[in-house]
Amino acid sequence: MAESWVNDAARIGADLHLELSGPGGRRAALIRALREAVRSGRLAPGARLPPYRSLAADLGVARNTVADAYAELVAEGWLTARQGSGTRVAERTRPPRPAARTPRKAPPRARGPRHDLRQGTPDVSAFPRTAWLAAYRRALQKAPDEVFGPGDPAGRIELREALAEYLARARGVRTEPERIVVCSGFAHALRLLFGQDRGGGGGVLRGPLAVEAYGLGFHRGLLADAGVRTVPLPLDEHGARVEGLGRERAVLLTPAHQFPTGGPLHPERRAAVVDWARARGGLVLEDDYDGEFRYDRRPVGALQGLDPERVIHLGSVSKSLSPAVRLGWMVLPERYVDAVLAAKGEREAWASVLDQLSLAEFLVSGAYDRHVRRVRQRYRGRRDRLVGALAARAPHVEVTGIAAGLHAVLRLPPGTERSAVKAAAWRGVALDGLADFRHPEADMPPSDGLVVGYAAPSEHAYQAALDALCGVLPPP
Repeated sequence: MAESWVNDAARIGADLHLELSGPGGRRAALIRALREAVRSGRLAPGARLPPYRSLAADLGVARNTVADAYAELVAEGWLTARQGSGTRVAERTRPPRPAARTPRKAPPRARGPRHDLRQGTPDVSAFPRTAWLAAYRRALQKAPDEVFGPGDPAGRIELREALAEYLARARGVRTEPERIVVCSGFAHALRLLFGQDRGGGGGVLRGPLAVEAYGLGFHRGLLADAGVRTVPLPLDEHGARVEGLGRERAVLLTPAHQFPTGGPLHPERRAAVVDWARARGGLVLEDDYDGEFRYDRRPVGALQGLDPERVIHLGSVSKSLSPAVRLGWMVLPERYVDAVLAAKGEREAWASVLDQLSLAEFLVSGAYDRHVRRVRQRYRGRRDRLVGALAARAPHVEVTGIAAGLHAVLRLPPGTERSAVKAAAWRGVALDGLADFRHPEADMPPSDGLVVGYAAPSEHAYQAALDALCGVLPPP
């Protein structure tokens, strides 16, 4: 594609970089420079050269100097000149690339899995291309000129207003646009809140931070890089055991749908963790990573609604739209807004302003709600097919965490998880073992299981993925 662009640019007489140096005057120097440009491949066969007058003006030489140089190179066979088509590089065999001093055999490309059942990825084919493009066009047409200048670290006001309305309506969040800061996703939010230096400084918050005993290792690693010590809280069927909170400064939870084991945080524990934050002067960080996707239960409102001054609500569109749309948000207590904006800085690599405006238009127009309803039905159908396949072919395997989200946990007999993961890899099935998400300091018995995402495969490939999955499960 890059080569095609170069050729097209050259064909219309684009700028030509030539250095005129050496003996023999300007004409001889121009002939040498053009000859070398063709020989080296910088001017590709068929490339159109600039007209005499244009190149003469660019180089600061006489028009006749360029005409004479072109004529000489046409006579030598380097160039061709035809009436009506200008002067072009002659069609010749491309010069071979110079051999590397130490030839090395290129490593083979890694082949991806035949069946992708990893958690965390939506069905990329479901991205609403037509509706998003329409929103982008409308947003661009309405955008004031200031959009194309320096931005606001908090994010475009249009998006913050749209998010305040949507989060209040759909997730029960209590906020105003002034308390929302747009970021590039959950990981970016953690970096802003805790910083990245080993000394623990540079961020808005400090550790130690309580976390759930099972969670995403990438997030734990990010916090460790920022010098933040994480303290695991045991889990049971009602979510995190928040009664174990002690002298930590904050706690990070997934209260709507515990990741990865599934299930909402029990109402009594929701109230208890807010009471802890009030009494301790601490904070609750609420990771609302897939709050839109629920199937067999009533939606669980955001924990932030219980106390907006003690809960930071964190969300993104990575599950609902696509991880390629690098947009997320932090709903902050008022006292932290200025500190987060200072951490972002005046020249921070912000999310694209045009994407922010497009998402705002997508929300306001109702296209986001329509998209979520459509893919929610699709994912529910995927989940039902997974449950049905397991009931028919592996009834001894318990399936949990299926009332919401984009993945399920398959509970396995003790000691069988590792062999099941290896068997899946052998069959080309990409999935995760439950042990991969366990905090290394967790004080609770380990549990064998597989974390199976049912959103990523395309519709036509899903049945084959289910067949392959059932084929690697351990027998009863």
